[in-house]
Amino acid sequence: MHETPPAILYIDDDEGLRRLTARALRRLGYRVELAAGGAEGVAMAAADRFDLVAVDHYMPGQDGLQTLSALKKLDAPPPVIFVTGSDESQLAVAALKAGAIDYVVKTVNADYFDLLGQAIAQALATVSLRREKEAAEQQLRESHARLEMLLHEVNHRVANSLQLVSAFVHMQARQLDEAESVARAALDDTQRRIAAIAQVHKRLYTSDSVEAVDMADYLASLVDELGETWSTPRAPRHIRLACEPLRLATDKAVALGIIVTELVTNACKYAYPDDGPGEVRVALSDAGEEFALRVEDDGCGMASGAAQGTGLGTRLIRAMAQTLKARLDYAPTERGVHVVLLASQ
Repeated sequence: MHETPPAILYIDDDEGLRRLTARALRRLGYRVELAAGGAEGVAMAAADRFDLVAVDHYMPGQDGLQTLSALKKLDAPPPVIFVTGSDESQLAVAALKAGAIDYVVKTVNADYFDLLGQAIAQALATVSLRREKEAAEQQLRESHARLEMLLHEVNHRVANSLQLVSAFVHMQARQLDEAESVARAALDDTQRRIAAIAQVHKRLYTSDSVEAVDMADYLASLVDELGETWSTPRAPRHIRLACEPLRLATDKAVALGIIVTELVTNACKYAYPDDGPGEVRVALSDAGEEFALRVEDDGCGMASGAAQGTGLGTRLIRAMAQTLKARLDYAPTERGVHVVLLASQ
């Protein structure tokens, strides 16, 4: 099976030069069409597909630059080689700026046909490489879009599955009677931990990014859920959030969410009396290469950072801090507990 030879359109008002050029290019294996002027050449290029157009500048009626401009306005403009006189470098530069792929200096000897043939071969190779590059980039864009869609779907399914698990845990906790209050409290804590992770995946499948989590949005939802859980008319818990604009990778967002859940839960459960109000403050700030998390309360405090309850929450906090490679400190304070965490972004 033979390949179709490249189609070349040569535009020049010099009839003799057109014929000589056509003969030289056909010997090189090109299919050549000729136009005697710019307007005719543009009409031919609009009606048929040419792999390349070579256009001379000096033509009556419509010169080369005007013809180049008209060719570039076509729906699928062909690459254009501009033909200039030997001492007109400024004109050649103007043609290149206007969109010509190359230029050739027209001379009266046979070298002109060799130079034109070489320029056409090089231009066609350049166009072929550009098209291959564009096709590869389009494939990459399509592949990236498919992967993003897949990741959104995965995060959607993970979030739904975690919500289902959370519902099962909640149902199991409600089946326990008052005598099994410790087990019931443990299941409730587990449900909150699952919800903290599910919130991350929910943010991922509902946002434009599948790689990073908007922490202000995520922590706002997390804090709202914790407030609804722990605040009652008898003992209201006011959880205040201050979060600077910050995006973190998924694994870091999950670890930070669990830390916030545990610290806020501890403060709501142990810092204040069961029959009194209390405030918990959560702040996340961008410190350049690091981010800083502060969780504070004004409650009864704890001796030497000792954990209350089962101590599982404290172990989770330390494990997540280790995952983040973070520094975790209990800041000295006259009242309550102030926890500070510093980690790299």
